[in-house]
Amino acid sequence: MLEDKLKAVVRDIVDFPQPGIVFKDITPILKDPDLCSEIIVEIANSLKDTKIDVIAGIESRGFLFGLMLANYMKIPFVPIRKQGKLPFKTISESYKLEYGQATIEIHEDAFEEGTNVLIHDDLLATGGTVVAAAKLVEKLGGNVAGFSFIISLDFLNGEGRLHRFSDNVFSLLRC
Repeated sequence: MLEDKLKAVVRDIVDFPQPGIVFKDITPILKDPDLCSEIIVEIANSLKDTKIDVIAGIESRGFLFGLMLANYMKIPFVPIRKQGKLPFKTISESYKLEYGQATIEIHEDAFEEGTNVLIHDDLLATGGTVVAAAKLVEKLGGNVAGFSFIISLDFLNGEGRLHRFSDNVFSLLRC
């Protein structure tokens, strides 16, 4: 079962990036091309009944599987990046972190109005970054078709913040 394979390779890094945090390290997954392919097929199959025109991946680890998924589904990929990293005209959305504030951006011409956008990131924690990404999609006139994650930290209740944008929330591994 894919969930068991992920549990076996995802590493817990204690006190990273700061004391009290247990970081879920997905980099061991990247050593196994077959596992990466299995992840992509599983996510794509879970979304087969969802109309998706574009996948938006959140910097930086959301780029890894977001781009692979977009290529597999033969649809465009759009990066959502930290402020100041995109070269063209952007729109931005700020959000609160446990330790401050952050801002993410998307190109203002990332997709056409009415586009159905899947937002992908590697991990769902409190949902702050993903909510900001969903607001960016809506600012551009897009529809949030759903969200996909490799891992969801269910004890942080981030998924509850996403349902106002879409009830289509998919995670491969729930912790």
